[in-house]
Formats: sequence, C-alpha cells, structure tokens
Amino acid sequence: MAPSVFDSIADLREAVGAWRKDGLTVALVPTMGALHEGHMALVRAARAHGGRTVVSLFVNPSQFAPDEDFGLYPRNPADDLAKLAEAGVEAAFMPPTNAIYPPGFATTVRVEGVTDGLEGASRPHFFDGVATVVTKLLLQCLPDVALFGEKDYQQLVAVRRLVADLDIPCRIEAAPTVRDDDGLALSSRNAYLSAEERRAAPRLYEVLSWMAAALSEGGTSAEAVANGTAALEGAGFARIDYLAVCNAETLAPVERVTAPARVLAAVWLGETRLIDNVPVIPVG
Repeated sequence: MAPSVFDSIADLREAVGAWRKDGLTVALVPTMGALHEGHMALVRAARAHGGRTVVSLFVNPSQFAPDEDFGLYPRNPADDLAKLAEAGVEAAFMPPTNAIYPPGFATTVRVEGVTDGLEGASRPHFFDGVATVVTKLLLQCLPDVALFGEKDYQQLVAVRRLVADLDIPCRIEAAPTVRDDDGLALSSRNAYLSAEERRAAPRLYEVLSWMAAALSEGGTSAEAVANGTAALEGAGFARIDYLAVCNAETLAPVERVTAPARVLAAVWLGETRLIDNVPVIPVG
C-alpha cells in the first residue's frame, strides 16, 4: 500500500494524533529524498519498532551554501514513494519550502562545540541549517524515536546534543553505515562520480580502515593522518577537507586512542565531495 503523503504540517500532526489515540508509537526517518539502500536500512530499523513510520522527503536549502549543489541535488519523488510503499511505510512528509521556512522566518538553531570542527569548519553554514530543520521536523512530527545514519557521524552527535539540550521528547537511534560491496559508503552524491572516479572511490574506506587498525594498536594520530593523507593523495583524491581522529562522543581531537574514537574524512574526487568515517576501538 502506498504511504499517505502529507505536504501540510497540520495534516501530518492530525494523522500522528490519530495514531497516538490508538496507542501507537511513531518513528521518524528524516531524509532529503533520492533514497538508496542506506536510507532504506533506516526505514527498516524504524519499522522494527512496530508502530507507525513517517519518512520526510525535504531537500533543505538552508544547509547548502550558494556555491554548493542545491539545484543539482538528485530528486526523484516518484521512485522514493515507490520504495517507501514497498517497505510498508505509512506516511511520507513532503512539505514545500515555504511550509518549513515561511515568509518572515527568523530563527536559527545552533549547536556549539561538537559542530565547530570537521564539517563545521569546512562548511560553516551547514550545521545551523541541519540543526534548524531537524528541530522543526521533530516538533512537527513529535515522534517517539528518530533514526539517523552513522555515515553522517558528526550530524548524529549534533542531533543527540540538540535533543538533550532542548528537552525534545524523542529518542535518537543510530544505524550503521551501509556500504556497497567494494566498501564505498552509499550516498546520493555517488551518482555524480564518473566511471573512473567510482573505481577509485572505495580507496577512501580502505585507508580509513587501516588507519583505524593502526590506531587501535597504539599508533599516534599524527602518524595515521600523515600516512592516510599520502595514501589518499596517491589514489587520486584531489583535495582533502579534513582527515581527523576524534573522540567518539565529544569529537575532540585525540593523539592516542584510549577511549572509543572515530576516524573521519571529507575528500574530493573530481567535483564530488565524499564523507566517511570508521570506528576505532582501543585495544587493552
């Protein structure tokens, strides 16, 4: 059965209210559409909660800088809705931009600290846009749980922080990164890669994985980052926005891994920006 499609906040809230009167829980999966298997893994995790699932499909303009790919970002709503129907999703929330940002909109949500480095340094506008739209979606849907992928790890940490700080009554759950058979993390932006770039792209995950292994065995971050940078540049990654080793909870840089950590990267293949991360578990 096809999901009910809502483009009105009021209509979505009415549907959610009716489910709650029936004693049902609600799970939200926020997306920008162009759904792939990574998104569908989040959908399946949401469906496993046994209540009702809402998937938002909204390409959020406030997280794109003027020189970024908002206009080119892939959009295929018919295909998205077909995938949601196959997965048994009850509701798709597809608001127009002026429903999320009506005339006179003047409020921005900012998460300090965990957003300062990494993506926050490379794309200063990004997390204000993400935090604002996620806050709005959580308040519009009021789900019991919302699902986010570990691929956008810094985003996951920031969302957990804002939910705790603003006392939003929603549990945030993470799902592991979904990868292609060759290790490349699934992303809507992978469609931008040429055939040659696509062949080179899995090298990113390979490099991050052996960096994580070296760090788990006691290697220093400085050594791992130097070796990883050389390997990525040798594999054809034209630019490295960041390659860092950070505490898994605070995202503070670490020199030696003594607590759970993450190796995080944002790199360019041609005109395509790829992000990825892998966990680092200290040994002993």
